[in-house]
Amino acid sequence: MSKTKEDSLSDRAYAKVKADILACRLAPGQKLKISDIVAELGYSLGAVREALSRLTSEGLVVPETNKGYRVAPITQAELEDLTRTRILIEGECLRSAIRNGNLKWESGIVSSLFELSRLELTDPADPQRVNAVWAETHRRFHEALVAACDSPWLLRIREMLYTQSERYRNFSVPLDRATRDLQAEHKAIADAALARDADSAVAAMTDHLALTTHIIINASTIDEAIKAAG
Repeated sequence: MSKTKEDSLSDRAYAKVKADILACRLAPGQKLKISDIVAELGYSLGAVREALSRLTSEGLVVPETNKGYRVAPITQAELEDLTRTRILIEGECLRSAIRNGNLKWESGIVSSLFELSRLELTDPADPQRVNAVWAETHRRFHEALVAACDSPWLLRIREMLYTQSERYRNFSVPLDRATRDLQAEHKAIADAALARDADSAVAAMTDHLALTTHIIINASTIDEAIKAAG
């Protein structure tokens, strides 16, 4: 069945608001006024409501009784739980990909890593924000690492966890530039995967994911975000 115009507008509203949440342009805990979103995007009230409903089901937006919606808050407890779970799932996906990977899988890792190395992490127009092209290439690099995983369910769960982790990672960007070498972290994971050294690859991935959590918690930025959101 072909999509209606309203469906298409809802998809576009969903994509725009989701991108703004993940990039932290809409801050954790921030109130979302439907009328403001309608005015900004020029879409119908129904399309925006449907988009927010979809984002609610994904845990990125929370409804408030008689008050509209709010960007889902971030908490230290959620970050720690999310990181632990993602480490488990990414590890399983990576081990499966290393067992099953072929030349095409290897090429995908090498090419996406090279692209990532040529891009700036932050947006030239706003150094406090992640460069959108870098973020997309970063996503493709992590997908390339696990592309040969033979479990569709593991990959679905991994994608959900990756999405939830994005705004935490974007939240950490202003803090981590002086304390980490992302390119070296990515290269360590890729080199171990290409060498078919599953234990080393999973260990490097674990360190990579855990470091973001460590940086955010040590900087106390979650508490500051909660206070700012009111």
